[in-house]
Amino acid sequence: MRSVLGIDAAWTPGNPSGVAVARDDGAGWRLVAAAGSYAAFHTLAGNSTETLFDAHRLLADTTTITGVPPALVAIDMPLMATLISARRVSDNAISSAYGARGAGTHSPGALRPGPLAVAMLDGLTRAGYPLLTASPVTGRGTLEVYPHPALIELTGAPRRLPYKAHNRGKYWPHLSPAARRAALLAQWHDIRIALDAVLPGTTEALPLPEPAAPAARLKSFEDTLDAIICAWIAICALEGRAVPYGDADSAIWVPLPPSSALPRSD
Repeated sequence: MRSVLGIDAAWTPGNPSGVAVARDDGAGWRLVAAAGSYAAFHTLAGNSTETLFDAHRLLADTTTITGVPPALVAIDMPLMATLISARRVSDNAISSAYGARGAGTHSPGALRPGPLAVAMLDGLTRAGYPLLTASPVTGRGTLEVYPHPALIELTGAPRRLPYKAHNRGKYWPHLSPAARRAALLAQWHDIRIALDAVLPGTTEALPLPEPAAPAARLKSFEDTLDAIICAWIAICALEGRAVPYGDADSAIWVPLPPSSALPRSD
């Protein structure tokens, strides 16, 4: 039995982070838990809430939920062993490969994510999950991932998918607010269906928000969705179906298209 942990980590401590866990019990991978914040995830495991990142708690509660410690932790967050002060080789590699399709990376810096990213990786490394930057994956560790190029590969889309709630005015400037929300929900529906095809349990664990749902509900859904994407990328990396873009200091893992995925090496 195997499991993976996916985290859509906020770049600042005050914002929520999505969390998702998948398990392979011998019958194939399935999403078994997903939440829009650390506190909500810990509640799923039957523990008291913790609103901040705590590597030990997250790993322990993943083990409680799945019955086995995670093989990999995949985080949507710029990660390096030292403070990131400028663009990295990995950022430039992703932007070179996907920038023309609208999926280049944001430039990380000393303030955002700053010390938060260093502390997160340090906690995971101390718990036995060091940063992994090369393929194949041969042991437990932490991966840096990025949902935008992953969705391009999953869906075969020519460009970055328009699925960020706060950008719906930019995506559809000529639509009414209600029509923009409807277009966003339709995009989320399509992504859920695509993810459920490669990670069953996604649609069950992540129901669409109601059309009149408040902004906080939309943001929670989006964070949870990104965490599920992170978990799927971890599965792909574990099974030799993902490519690291970067160098020995940092790498961003992107899955291969499902139709061209490499066979499992085991």
